[in-house]
Amino acid sequence: MKNTTNTNSNNMKFILLHSSLHKQTGSYRLCLFALVSLFMFAFFLTLINTRDFINNTSSSSPFQGIKDQTRLSTTVADALLHYAANSNTTGKMTAAELKSISEALRNCLSNPCNFLVFGLTHETVLWKALNHNGRTVFLDENEYYIAKLEEKHPDMEAYDVSYTTQVSQMKELIKTTREQIRKECRPVQNLLFSDCKLGINDLPNHLYEVAWDVILVDGPRGYSPSAPGRMSAIFTAGVLARSKKGGYAQTHVFVHDFKREAENVCSDEFLCRENLVESKDLLAHFVIERRNSYASEFCHNRTSASSFSSS
Repeated sequence: MKNTTNTNSNNMKFILLHSSLHKQTGSYRLCLFALVSLFMFAFFLTLINTRDFINNTSSSSPFQGIKDQTRLSTTVADALLHYAANSNTTGKMTAAELKSISEALRNCLSNPCNFLVFGLTHETVLWKALNHNGRTVFLDENEYYIAKLEEKHPDMEAYDVSYTTQVSQMKELIKTTREQIRKECRPVQNLLFSDCKLGINDLPNHLYEVAWDVILVDGPRGYSPSAPGRMSAIFTAGVLARSKKGGYAQTHVFVHDFKREAENVCSDEFLCRENLVESKDLLAHFVIERRNSYASEFCHNRTSASSFSSS
């Protein structure tokens, strides 16, 4: 009987010990659960507040002010123009020409500005600097020059273009373009799929989708009858401006060496005299409006187009 009592007592102690251990474990799990819950609540609260902050700032004027500060300051831009205009380099643009393009970039409605440049020149690095934080793309006929530019300036975006035209073919090319103006040579189209002789259709696909704000035609070579001439560059600039998707409706198109016959005639034909806003030395400045897909003429007023006769 005594032994039985001791056995029962021992069993009781074991049960009490087991009950205490269970209570401590449950308390530990409860604390852990509370801690995790508190952490998750703080995380989601932070996430919601961050999302609201981004939404509010993206639609408010203070955020727009921050974006505007990404542009190159007027002081720095003026200094760059000063040294570029006063350098002892032959073949460079004049101070008035540089200022005209600089002002278009500075007053670009898009932020950042999309700037397409035909030709690698003495001003190439300047254009990249003036379009600070914007996208500047260079196109040139010389593959070697493109490679050297990318080697020296890895941040530059440049592509080579294979021109199949010659200055001596200008009249015939314009005649053919007029005949196909409602087909392959339409003023509004995606040139990637065009067989128009003056259209440049071998650029990287994504470049045809960019809403270009400023286009400068300062290449390819056009100083001799056998040179490629700028007929294709001017035609392509006119089509890209009128076919612009997204962004602002206007595109500023500059043509350098405007007083040469090919540049003058093709600008009148595809950029139109009615769109000419200013002329500085050898630089012509056109502002081209976006057009709908039904447009069948480059110029609204044909009498303002070139007096060149296709006959």
